[in-house]
Parts: sequence; C-alpha cells; structure tokens
Amino acid sequence: MTIKILGSGCKNCIKLEENVKAAVKELGLQASVEKVTDMELILGYGVMRTPGLVLNEKAVSAGKVLSVEDIKKILSN
Repeated sequence: MTIKILGSGCKNCIKLEENVKAAVKELGLQASVEKVTDMELILGYGVMRTPGLVLNEKAVSAGKVLSVEDIKKILSN
C-alpha cells in the first residue's frame, strides 16, 4: 500500500501526515507514506486544495485534515 500526503509542508500537511502514520500503526498495516510537495504532481492528482491524501495513486481527500479515525475508515475499505 502506498499513501501520499500532498502539500507544501504547512502545519495542516504535517498534522495529516502524523494522523496517517498513527492510523497505519494502529491498524498494523504495511504501507509506505510519502510526502509530495511538487505542485505539478499535486495538480496531476486533481487536488486543488492541500493537504491531499492519495491511496494507491487515487486521491481520496483534499483540503482537510482527516482525523486518525477517518483515515482508519478509508484504509479499511
């Protein structure tokens, strides 16, 4: 499983990354978590507002900081 955090490195992007890592750990998943800061790549996912969350190359969230519980629901589906 590949998870990407899209954003410039703002506090919301950092918080989303922390929440993603916590959700992955709580679920006991094997996943690589990557940060993407290149705006052209971010736009390539169709994300216009950051932070964005990409799961296996599909954008699943944009413009909000998901909670650990919300991320766990997404990862479990």
